[in-house]
Amino acid sequence: MKILYNWLKEFVDVTLAPRELAERLSLAGVAVDSVEDSPAGPVFDAEITTNRPDLLGHAGVAREVAAILRSSLRATVPAVKESAERTDSAVRVDINCPELCGRYAARVVRSVKIQPSPDWLRQRLEALGQTSINNVVDVSNYVMFETGKPVHAFDFDTIDGRRIEVRRARPGEKLRTLDGVERALAPEMCVIADGRRAVGLGGIMGGAETEISSLTRNVLIESAWFDPITIRRAAKTLGLRTEASIRFERRADPESVVPAATRTAKLIQQLAGGEILAGVVDVCPMRQEEYALELSRRELLRVMGADVPDAEIEAILRALGFGPARVDGNRGSRDSLVAAWKCRQASWRADVKREIDLIEEVARHYGYDKFPARLPHAKQPAARLPHAAAEDRLRQRLVALGYQEIVAIPLVDEAHDAVFRPSGVAPAKISNPLAEDASVLRSSGLVNMLRTLEWNLNRGQKNLRLFEIGRAYALEGATAKETRIVTLGATGQAREKNLYEAPRAFGFEDLLGDLEVLGEDAGGMNPQPGNAAWLHPARSARIELSDGKDIGVAGQVARRVAEQFKLKHAVFVAELELEPLYRAREVQLAARRYRPLSRFPAVERDFSLLLDDHVTFAQVREAIEALRIPEAESIGAVDLFRGGSVPAGKHSLLVRVTLQSHEATLTETQVNEISGRIIAALEKQLGAVLRTA
Repeated sequence: MKILYNWLKEFVDVTLAPRELAERLSLAGVAVDSVEDSPAGPVFDAEITTNRPDLLGHAGVAREVAAILRSSLRATVPAVKESAERTDSAVRVDINCPELCGRYAARVVRSVKIQPSPDWLRQRLEALGQTSINNVVDVSNYVMFETGKPVHAFDFDTIDGRRIEVRRARPGEKLRTLDGVERALAPEMCVIADGRRAVGLGGIMGGAETEISSLTRNVLIESAWFDPITIRRAAKTLGLRTEASIRFERRADPESVVPAATRTAKLIQQLAGGEILAGVVDVCPMRQEEYALELSRRELLRVMGADVPDAEIEAILRALGFGPARVDGNRGSRDSLVAAWKCRQASWRADVKREIDLIEEVARHYGYDKFPARLPHAKQPAARLPHAAAEDRLRQRLVALGYQEIVAIPLVDEAHDAVFRPSGVAPAKISNPLAEDASVLRSSGLVNMLRTLEWNLNRGQKNLRLFEIGRAYALEGATAKETRIVTLGATGQAREKNLYEAPRAFGFEDLLGDLEVLGEDAGGMNPQPGNAAWLHPARSARIELSDGKDIGVAGQVARRVAEQFKLKHAVFVAELELEPLYRAREVQLAARRYRPLSRFPAVERDFSLLLDDHVTFAQVREAIEALRIPEAESIGAVDLFRGGSVPAGKHSLLVRVTLQSHEATLTETQVNEISGRIIAALEKQLGAVLRTA
């Protein structure tokens, strides 16, 4: 929103220089990004939050300036010279859809002269980025930027039957808008119609057939209040977002309808001549009642931790239009601890509905820097969420393994989500998505993971290990389901080149090794044959817990899927459900018992095994564990090798077994006897061959 400094001075006595005022506005919550010069004077470029439609007009910003300066606004609607003929005798207004249009006011100005706007008006509009058209159209735009309330001017002679009907669009109805585009309308859209056709799209844009032209002599002024949700949906459906729709969809002030119409009529009379018909046709089927608010010093002290003088509280609230009045029993006592004020809700501030909102208004204008920093008193003890400790442990292990955490927005493209969506699961679609590539809630975290990997690879990050702890969403029939998941993604090198070792690319075995570390607290994770359609058929697996519960998949992304996500490198991913993983961890922790450390040294034995490609480390470990050797403390895979002297269809696996006794130091004979049993079992059950070279 652009704001003219000189325009603000018409509403309030501004004693601050432009840049100083911009700084004060920013401190009060109206963020001014820059101040630039223009033929119309200094221009503020302010960022207006969606809950403050009142700041989309200069009068609203001037109200903030008045609160900053502890001043008041000047009256902005002058007296209007009217003719003897009444407006209600010239035009009739009917609202047939009060749920879409809560108020509609009309005024008529006869015998106007259409001509170029004066320089002062043209310069102001151009400084705000608005092209000057003619004096009448420019006045309607000027009033919108002044009051924050959109108005529209019709060529009254083109209105059939001198009647305005506010209704829903009819099936198949079309309207050519002022931009020259013929638009197909839907029944949920609000249109302004005359006796035979639609002449405007309510709250968004007028129709081309009734626009103000050089032949216009009589003008009908429209000022209305439209339902914000209806306006936003219609503007989004039609791809037509205008200055008017921006204000209506944020809930423009309903009480400014008549003043805005009168202000427009007065300016048209000044710049285009003519006579203003007496009175206003004001149809309001859904008038909103004001309700009272109350602010007490006790609550202000409780929330802010420091006091604000009575004079400051009253000056701020009065300048902002809340009309404070003392209602406590000690009204004659200044700064009383039991002081309380009754305030009215301002029609332009629909966001102020509670006492805490009034406290915020006082605090931001009094200055947050004047309140000492302190921690609020705790009303109840804090409690960690279920599985919080397990999740902390999971996150720590992933970071220790070299992974970095990402946080992604769960809204994704439906086509990408369908690649990873399980069969029989319907996507959770967004009813009113902001963008096509954010139209569904993800059914898997893999969409975000692959997009993040692609984004980083395109920016020169070649070695990546990422993880995300989040949720997946799905509809199973009519039931919505949320699943806590952890998603891993890796690509690039597992080991960089150093003085002693050559570089090695990250592979499927590295991913399974990382998952094995994650599953230690839960009794282990076991990769099993089977894969998803989007994974490489030879480098993928289902992941099971020790109790046989299937909790996810892991593997290399298939080439066709990698190409769809524009990934040119081998990418490895895994996704696991967290709830069964956490429950398994709890079971393991409950069963854990103290065991004293052995006083005797451990012995490590490495077995370099030549195995068929289909034999996994899990099978090797199971074969060794089946021997029930009490001295076997741990069994781990150290290295895997293919190629070179290893025959095709085979691989070399280095397995390390740690042996330790709690009764005595193991002798060489005992170690050799245990090693022999292990080798014999592997040869018999898995066809393993012990490599000697």
